[in-house]
Amino acid sequence: MTEGTPDLAQMTFEQALAALEEIVKRLESGEVPLDESISLYEQGEKLRQHCQARLDSAQARIEKIVAGPDGKVTGTAPFDSDN
Repeated sequence: MTEGTPDLAQMTFEQALAALEEIVKRLESGEVPLDESISLYEQGEKLRQHCQARLDSAQARIEKIVAGPDGKVTGTAPFDSDN
């Protein structure tokens, strides 16, 4: 990315989201020259994809707690977005 910015692959979700928010703020200001706007937009899209991949990965790991009739935890089940 830019100097002083961690490599995208090394960024946490929170770091990538903060960087994306900063890019959006700069673009919304309307004070960025066209060429820089295009570059920022490209960086923003990479950050968006990174964030989405991290969210998808987290969702795949989510497990819901399965309780028995007595209310005690009996185990876990894979996350099911339909429930």
